[in-house]
Amino acid sequence: MFKGVLSPIITILDEQGRIDFKGNETHINRLIDNGINGILFLGSIGEFFALSMEEKKEFIKFAIKTVNKRVPVLIGTGGTVQAEVIELTRFAEQAGADAAVVISPYYFKLNTETIYQYYASIARSTSLPIVLYNFPDRTSYDLTPELVLSLVKEFDNIVGIKDTVDNISHTRKMIQLVKTERPDFSVLSGFDEYLIPNLMAGGDGVLCGLTNIIPQVFAGLMNAYAAKDLDKVAVAQAKISLLMNLYDVSQPFIAGIKGAAAATGHPFVPAVKEPATGLTTTQLQTIQELLKKAEATQS
Repeated sequence: MFKGVLSPIITILDEQGRIDFKGNETHINRLIDNGINGILFLGSIGEFFALSMEEKKEFIKFAIKTVNKRVPVLIGTGGTVQAEVIELTRFAEQAGADAAVVISPYYFKLNTETIYQYYASIARSTSLPIVLYNFPDRTSYDLTPELVLSLVKEFDNIVGIKDTVDNISHTRKMIQLVKTERPDFSVLSGFDEYLIPNLMAGGDGVLCGLTNIIPQVFAGLMNAYAAKDLDKVAVAQAKISLLMNLYDVSQPFIAGIKGAAAATGHPFVPAVKEPATGLTTTQLQTIQELLKKAEATQS
């Protein structure tokens, strides 16, 4: 259902930590104009964990109106309160979203049956397509291919997964097992540098943060892969590999990604929600050096 290069978009804020709607509109248009195939709002890099329910609902309405059906709109509805996850998923459905992306419960490590029942309850609560979000580094639980297969066998509206696991063999096993049962099930890598390995294994694409910085490079990489132009594939892959170091600039990585996006696109204040902190002069310098080495230009 979802294929190609999708962007988990940053949420641009002003210096007071409020949503900057004009800045977000400009950034949304930049991604679409540069060939992005879909946008996830309120993902991890969109700081869903730091926004209130009211902020999320306002932003969802704005995002759907701004995109205006030019590309699919996915909404991150995950959280720690299941009733709120269902409420936000239903809100996204009524607002006109194309899918909800739902991370597994986090904080306590849960068993497989509990995770299954969690997703089953959400799937039963809506007719909106659901994309599972597997990020075990943040949740302490891995959505295994076997668990995902069990879910897709029972629920037709579970249509894909963002597999954010730094191990391409995990994603490959997901592709081989789940797509045997559901060939249209979308398997998207959550790691930027795994786009090509994902495609070669039979997957569908990527949903990754560097698209906020070099959307044109990812779109070009997809086109080069389709055209079997290995020279262009190699050049694009080298840029992505180098820029993966941006994830190490700040903790959490959101500030570093925002700083790089502001440097390569329309300038904005790379503010982040507390308790995260803004970038230091040294961090900004590191970002500029990485962008220069990768020859990442404005788009």
